[in-house]
Amino acid sequence: MTSPAVSGPYGLPGPPAGGGGSANLADILERVLDKGVVIAGDIKINLLDIELLTIKLRLLVASVDKAKEMGIDWWEHDPSLSSGAHRDGRRELAEENERLRERVAALERREETP
Repeated sequence: MTSPAVSGPYGLPGPPAGGGGSANLADILERVLDKGVVIAGDIKINLLDIELLTIKLRLLVASVDKAKEMGIDWWEHDPSLSSGAHRDGRRELAEENERLRERVAALERREETP
């Protein structure tokens, strides 16, 4: 016989009767990553009705697949996060280094000729 599901906060299923809290946490995490969650908030600091500072916070929690589905893929182009971007950056640096070496060599040859 199966135990009846208990409704938890925000319409998520609660823990089944008899325990299993860690399995429930895994289910919630799987659901969050599959669907995605957006958390938004603003912080405003005013002094005598003069706005001094506004901070807008936006947080998206989702799986990589879900983020790509939504058109979010900034990590693929960030050199500090992407191995492909590192490879491209290294190639560009190597090419620039080679051009600079050629210029230095040309300047040295020009300086040597009287």
